[in-house]
Amino acid sequence: MSARLRFLGATGTVTGSRYLVETDTTRVLVDCGLFQGYKLLRERNWARFPVPPETIDAVFVTHAHLDHTGYLPALVRDGFRGRVHATDGTADLSRLVLPDSGHLQEEQASFAQRHGFSRHSQPRPLYTVEDAWNALERFQGHPFDADVDAGGITARFVPAGHILGAAQIQLTVGHRLLHFTGDLGRVDDPLMRPPRTFAGADILVCESTYGNRIHATQDAAQALAEIVSRVCGRGGVVIIPSFAIGRAETLLLHLSRLRSKGSIPDVPVFLNSPMAVDGTEIYQRRPEEHRVSASEFHSMYRLATLVRTVDDSKLLNLRGGPAVIISASGMLEGGRVLHHIAAYGGDPRNAIVLTGYQAGGTRGAALQRGERTLRIHGEDVPVRAEVHTLDTLSAHADAAQIVDWMRHAERPPGAVYLTHGEPDAADSLRIRIQRTLGWNARAADFGQTVELVGGRAAPTKAIADPPVRS
Repeated sequence: MSARLRFLGATGTVTGSRYLVETDTTRVLVDCGLFQGYKLLRERNWARFPVPPETIDAVFVTHAHLDHTGYLPALVRDGFRGRVHATDGTADLSRLVLPDSGHLQEEQASFAQRHGFSRHSQPRPLYTVEDAWNALERFQGHPFDADVDAGGITARFVPAGHILGAAQIQLTVGHRLLHFTGDLGRVDDPLMRPPRTFAGADILVCESTYGNRIHATQDAAQALAEIVSRVCGRGGVVIIPSFAIGRAETLLLHLSRLRSKGSIPDVPVFLNSPMAVDGTEIYQRRPEEHRVSASEFHSMYRLATLVRTVDDSKLLNLRGGPAVIISASGMLEGGRVLHHIAAYGGDPRNAIVLTGYQAGGTRGAALQRGERTLRIHGEDVPVRAEVHTLDTLSAHADAAQIVDWMRHAERPPGAVYLTHGEPDAADSLRIRIQRTLGWNARAADFGQTVELVGGRAAPTKAIADPPVRS
């Protein structure tokens, strides 16, 4: 039996995770994410999928973030009729994430048409809310460590930390074992339990988001307390762009603990993301996956005013400070937080706190590197507020933690392919792995095909980008 692995995304970037595994009889996809950030990458979302979707037998999803699930509605719309296999937690969270993404796609297309800043006379969404719900009908949830058969390829979900439901995926293809990390969590994450360590495989596909960094030893809670106390003390507003799933819970946990100790002033805290509100409720229902007690969840809910309606969101832009507003999206690529940046970003009394990875080409990355004008809804918005980055709130393992995770393998894999990282991060991690462990590691190329031969990997040259859908 021949078998191949093709890298269809997450190469040279932290988004668009898509890996195709094929045998003579079966074709499965590991992750089906959106490309985000630079326009060159986002245009890949509009390209024809490299293989006909109807020829894919199954999709296995590592976790619910859009860069791993966000293309599923388009895949199903265009012909995929198999099952989308995920952990039970990922299936639950995807019911929040995918319809919200469809709504955002529709909203952006409508806004572009109304205000005339699209080059298309009739801009259309990548997919719709209806497409998202159709995709969710294909989902099948599984517990961790259960074997899932897909016509000769067997998958197993292994805990990855990171966010609720996140999994590493082990694929057994004939006599070969492929291991996909998905996004690896941190051993010291305040919210999630640590990822299960690497037991070994023939081929390892490993994320490298922070492959060129070691997380600072800075106390994230203390740094947050200093910003909130200073800014709110002068009547300002602290805006915290946040990923709705995972990061919002971590922020509320830190703020509730700080409030209980008297480390921050008693000012209003608003969680302005319906998806984050619903996501927190799902976290409460699955205590076995995280470190937060029921009493602390109760404290988190008491701390924050949960904002659901559009009207209440608009009112936040009129009330002024002192206040803390947590709102999606985490990289300032859409959502309600953009309206808060437009309302409060121009006032130097206020602050914007970036709390996660900012992919190249996003507004968050521009703000992080020092840009002080952001293009929002077709207008240039000046930013005079303080801008802070708290890298220590990242839910990704850093370079040292990834290598420590690898050390437990009983034997080295035949090859390690590094993905889900920008070029410098992936190459830095490659060097660290080779020098520390002596393993054969390389950064994967977009479109690269790997022939799986006798448990070893024989790489072939990369293929060109697929054509754009007309």
